[in-house]
Amino acid sequence: QVQLVESGGGLVQAGGSLRLSCAASGRTSSSYTMGWFRQAPGKEREFVAAINWIGNTIYANSLKGRFTISRDNAKNTLYLQMNSLKPEDTAVYYCAADRRTGLSTLIRDYANWGQGTQVTVSS
Repeated sequence: QVQLVESGGGLVQAGGSLRLSCAASGRTSSSYTMGWFRQAPGKEREFVAAINWIGNTIYANSLKGRFTISRDNAKNTLYLQMNSLKPEDTAVYYCAADRRTGLSTLIRDYANWGQGTQVTVSS
């Protein structure tokens, strides 16, 4: 079992930036694939980005170029750098991890989830 704790959310104006962090503990492994998902009010949870243990990444098409996922295996920490934020980026952002080594955009492929961190972008 892996415990995940997100941080770094908050209120930011449109055009601003935030960096989210996700600290992993417990039965962690640097070989886990990790990802970010988000859920806006009244909407389903959606994929944002994922990264595997060797640093290969995949992004939601609509977020390419603005969001960057990265990880520090020595610190067991996942990051999401979000630039040029828009009001439609407002959501609860969730960190997820799974022992699989391949990249996945699917919620069902991730066994471990954090509690989420709120990101609010004002216009």
